[in-house]
Amino acid sequence: MVLVELDKVFLYRILVAVVRHRGFIALATASSSVAASLLPGGRTTHSRFKLPIDIDGNFRCNISKQSSMASLIRDAKLIVWDEISMAKKKMVDALDLLLKDLMETNMLFGGKVFVFSGDFRQTLHVVRSGKREDFIRESLLCSEIWN
Repeated sequence: MVLVELDKVFLYRILVAVVRHRGFIALATASSSVAASLLPGGRTTHSRFKLPIDIDGNFRCNISKQSSMASLIRDAKLIVWDEISMAKKKMVDALDLLLKDLMETNMLFGGKVFVFSGDFRQTLHVVRSGKREDFIRESLLCSEIWN
């Protein structure tokens, strides 16, 4: 298991390095701060895309279209999201809406190149007082974008 994790991080480091070496922007994010710390310039997805920690109910990413953060995201050629299995589908859906809005397109994730990774057999996201079916229902696997 550790070897697979190191291979995955090695692959992300190479992907991000190649994109940046060619003069483009690559954003490295992860659902947990530990995973983010292993990525070059890594940040948590909550921090990078201004996702609220408490995502109960309807919410949106808090990024203005005129902000420097919006410009950085628009210019990014690659976005890596590690440990996506820990994210609720509402987070992924909110990011999809943000990128569609920033890129002014209806393409999935605004047409950005994404690398998602995570092991759905490992740690899933937290559902208060949830049962197994609640964890699965709230995961990316049950999102409309999964297909």
